[in-house]
Amino acid sequence: MFATLCYLRNRDKVLLLHKARGLFGEGKWNALEGKLRLGENPSNGPAREIFEETGLRVSRLMFNGILNFYLGESKELDQTVFAFSCHIFKGKTRRGMEGKLGWFPISQIAYDDMWEDGRLWLPLLLDGRSFIGDFYFTDKYQKLIDHTIHQTQKRDVQ
Repeated sequence: MFATLCYLRNRDKVLLLHKARGLFGEGKWNALEGKLRLGENPSNGPAREIFEETGLRVSRLMFNGILNFYLGESKELDQTVFAFSCHIFKGKTRRGMEGKLGWFPISQIAYDDMWEDGRLWLPLLLDGRSFIGDFYFTDKYQKLIDHTIHQTQKRDVQ
């Protein structure tokens, strides 16, 4: 499966989504994210998802990295997520079906209330760096058991 996520920045704050009950990641704060549609370019996914979940329109995305997630003892690839950030957007946020939105000061991000891998790569993204990460979880993403992260060249996506 292929998915995208995008962190919207407004000066020293970042927009996070608190996942609603019954959804994958329920109860966790996370970026605006979603699955790519069949044949959809990874750079188009975040703009669509952000508009659907928040009502905001992004005008320029920064491609920050690729996150590969592996599950279980077989270490089988479960999903690849393309990570983006964005500083330029317009509109007014509205509550969506995915959960509650909140702007958090970057210095006060609640990593303990996010996916376990976030504290390993999110500081790189927020610092404008690019990376590729491999994250190995037990079944059903209950516990992170191993990871590697490599920094890469920065790329803009229009």
